[in-house]
Amino acid sequence: MAIRVLLVDDQPLLRTGFRMILEAEQDIAVVGEAGDGLQALDQVRALQPDVVLMDIRMPRMDGVEATRQITGPERDGPAKVLVLTTFDLDEYVVEALKAGASGFLLKDAPANELVQAIRVVAAGEAMLAPSITRRLLDKYATHLPSGDEPVPDTLNTLTEREVEVLKLVARGLSNAEIAADLFVSETTVKTHVGHVLTKLGLRDRVQAAVYAYESGLVRPGAQ
Repeated sequence: MAIRVLLVDDQPLLRTGFRMILEAEQDIAVVGEAGDGLQALDQVRALQPDVVLMDIRMPRMDGVEATRQITGPERDGPAKVLVLTTFDLDEYVVEALKAGASGFLLKDAPANELVQAIRVVAAGEAMLAPSITRRLLDKYATHLPSGDEPVPDTLNTLTEREVEVLKLVARGLSNAEIAADLFVSETTVKTHVGHVLTKLGLRDRVQAAVYAYESGLVRPGAQ
């Protein structure tokens, strides 16, 4: 079954470019387009896409609010949201991730990265490339805790190993990379990630990464 993609951007030329790239792939089908958040909500309900490629700055309804409604508890369908960003809009990307986006991608990313990101998000994984994640959250540092604040009580529910895993998730590492770093199996990592999400009441590893920064567990600029 082809991955059904909805393109959401207020610039028709960009949508056309994305469509050309994606329709060249046998396992991806572009099922529709939208020029703003309100149109996106209508298209999601009508077309039931697997992945929504979502711009942030749009008229009528922006990508953050559209993402919140598409992925929220009242959502109608299984759509995942992949946010498009330029680095002058970083704070909005973080808000989109908190709203439920499964990851983000630079608008000028190479075609192969766009295709891979669609596949990763459609498979239920997070699109958090380490280099982009670090740059994004480092630039967002002025909006994040300084590290001097008390650790949230919820973090105390995690085991020492679960805290280690959360820190590595926040760096954007995949399960395979975390397994190699900690010298454990990938299955063990998946179990730890599942426990972290359950204990902290988080939806997915993207929200876990944002939580790690907002709680002060991981400090921007730290290795």
